Amino acid sequence: MPMRPITLFASLALLCATAVTPPLRAAELAIPPIQYHERTLANGLQVLSVEDHASPTVAVQMWYHVGSRDDPQGRSGFAHLFEHLMFKSTLHMHAEQMDRLTEDVGGANNASTGDDVTNYFEVVPSNYLQTLLWAEAERLSNLKVDEKNFVSERAVVEEEYRQSVLANPYGRLFNAIDPMSYTVHPYRRPTIGSIPDLEAASLADVIRFHNTYYRPDNATLIVAGDFNPQQLDAWVDRYFGGIAKPATPVPQVTAQEPPRKKNLRYTITSETAPLPAVAITWLIPPAADSADAIPLQVAAALLSLGDSSRLYQSLVYRHQVAQQVGADADGRVGPGLFTVYAILASGHRPAEAEKLLNEEIIWLATQPIPAAELDKVKTLLLTSQLRQRQTAQGIAFALGQATLIDGNPERVNTDLVALQKVTAKDVHRVLQKYITGAHSVTIDYLPQAAAGKPAASKGATK
Repeated sequence: MPMRPITLFASLALLCATAVTPPLRAAELAIPPIQYHERTLANGLQVLSVEDHASPTVAVQMWYHVGSRDDPQGRSGFAHLFEHLMFKSTLHMHAEQMDRLTEDVGGANNASTGDDVTNYFEVVPSNYLQTLLWAEAERLSNLKVDEKNFVSERAVVEEEYRQSVLANPYGRLFNAIDPMSYTVHPYRRPTIGSIPDLEAASLADVIRFHNTYYRPDNATLIVAGDFNPQQLDAWVDRYFGGIAKPATPVPQVTAQEPPRKKNLRYTITSETAPLPAVAITWLIPPAADSADAIPLQVAAALLSLGDSSRLYQSLVYRHQVAQQVGADADGRVGPGLFTVYAILASGHRPAEAEKLLNEEIIWLATQPIPAAELDKVKTLLLTSQLRQRQTAQGIAFALGQATLIDGNPERVNTDLVALQKVTAKDVHRVLQKYITGAHSVTIDYLPQAAAGKPAASKGATK
């Protein structure tokens, strides 16, 4: 049957209908939850497990509730130094034997230190699960570090500082963000520390730190992958159940970061940076506040996720005042930071970038956000999370983040639902509450004009 011709009237009607029809919203995904099992041993060790037989591998992670916020006074960087020392000898393992137990069977191991946690993680063929559980229990309960190993690892950490902070043209800028953004909270100590503080550390400090924080009631064991649940419980009981819980309580951070009463500005000069940069920070609530933390993550993504993001389009593409931009909503156990920054293009000054950064934030906080833009960013964030969870190691990391930073293992599931429900109104609300309606710290980062000029100085407040 021949197609009926469309009349002019019908064409106009179709055009009008198209113009008023709202754009289709991204469909909300029904994501199967991560089925985790949780139990706590008599000595206080929290155990989380996720059975997943997608591949014949298993991830083993030990998360300790200790980070750079717990560094001893005058010993910044100590939690990070101690992370290195956990790979040294124990009563029944030689130094670096964790490499042999993982890499020699086709697996891998590593560790990281953050503001709130230190985690040790391995992935191995599943028939080596028992060995890895024994090894993690062994270095929890029987760590042995002598003066030689202590001195050598301290030198390694100091070299990391030189590479990541001193040798990196913008390392000093990013290393200064925490010290200049917090006034009271121990988050003001950079995780990597400083060479003078590292040099002041002693072997006695190591022993004291291990006895204070590396204990079963201050740790979370996470196992994900190909295992038999009953066998896992038996092995965990066998290797971890006998580790004694100390009689003394775990020290807790009690410092409260006060609200900012005014804007602050700092200036840092660099001998190696070829171009200026600027960073601006605001205090945000702890990660446990999911109602605000998740919209803040979406706001940061709208500003800086990809070349189509607002900061890139404004500062790099249209105005060409910057070569690199970024935004981050850094959620922590305590007060977090919302940070934006720009590394400038040749011939431009921090004030130019600062003005544009603030303009884009204010525009995002007050003007309508296109539905397509918001949906795209939420889809990118959701895709990143789902991609991470394709492996046992990724599942374990997601569960650890939810448990130790976000404050509840169930956040591993509920956050993905909440992310999909974030609206433009939510983004406006959190930006107006914590960013546009709050005081900021601004850091100007300038190439050093002359040799011998002080490396850092505090400028006038405003």
